[in-house]
Amino acid sequence: MPARRFAVTAAATVLAAGPAALAGAGSAHASDGHGHGRASAVVLRTGLDVSLLNKTVNVPLEVSLNEVQAPRSAEKTALTAELDGVDHGRPFSVLRADVATAEATVSAEKAEGSTRLAHAAVHVPGLPLLSLIEVQDVTSKATCEAGKKPVATANLLGSVKVLGKKVTLTTGGPTHVKVPGVGEVRLDLSKTGTTSRTAAASALELNVSVNPLKLNVAEVEGTVTLAKATCESPAAPAREAAPAKPSASAEPTAEPAAEPSPQGAREEGGLAETGGSSMTPYLAGGAVALLAAGSGAVAVSRRRRS
Repeated sequence: MPARRFAVTAAATVLAAGPAALAGAGSAHASDGHGHGRASAVVLRTGLDVSLLNKTVNVPLEVSLNEVQAPRSAEKTALTAELDGVDHGRPFSVLRADVATAEATVSAEKAEGSTRLAHAAVHVPGLPLLSLIEVQDVTSKATCEAGKKPVATANLLGSVKVLGKKVTLTTGGPTHVKVPGVGEVRLDLSKTGTTSRTAAASALELNVSVNPLKLNVAEVEGTVTLAKATCESPAAPAREAAPAKPSASAEPTAEPAAEPSPQGAREEGGLAETGGSSMTPYLAGGAVALLAAGSGAVAVSRRRRS
């Protein structure tokens, strides 16, 4: 009896382990490597140093108009930027425009920053009646889509005036504008750049050096950036593993016997050719165990009778 119980238990264990092993071999886990993208946009940014009264008083002129950043999408449309304390204590208007918008949006698939500036004039201290630069229409856009090459574009439409002079800008290199008794400005048109996951575009970048009539009443030096947009693409989603094919039924099916192979024992991959399945080894093992249990029971019974 103990021998028969052991044999039956072993057979049941073999048969139960077969489907469990097959199920475990077909399982796969896909990790979520999805990351967040970023985007930013700003209509105007200044990094200027203003020196008053022969450089005895230094005032930093750092202004950002309509600066927005995402992952949280945002949009701003302010039309003026002012700074206090540089024009005899009165508010000083750095920028005035008919249109000044900056927008940054981020989703699971794309990050994008964009700006537009139309009919705009930028002023600096010391030149109350003469604008540093006047533009008709400038735009910039940076688009970063997951799994795609980022794109950066910047455009300038219409005429441009620098220190009261109408100028023609080219993309081949910087444009220098000098006005005797007023100052000098260097302009870089449509600066763009991309990497595998980032993009940046600026419609105009100015290097400014202004000292009206060399009186040292208001000397201004530094940089001005118009219409800048940047982005960083979201991480591409991880590919999900293909679903496992359903396993063959545990019920054996009657198939005609295969002819013996001339090479002897077949390889494991040949089971499908004889009508077998991936369950065949487990069924065979269970049958052997059950046969052993039956033989043991018959032998015990014959001993008792004799």
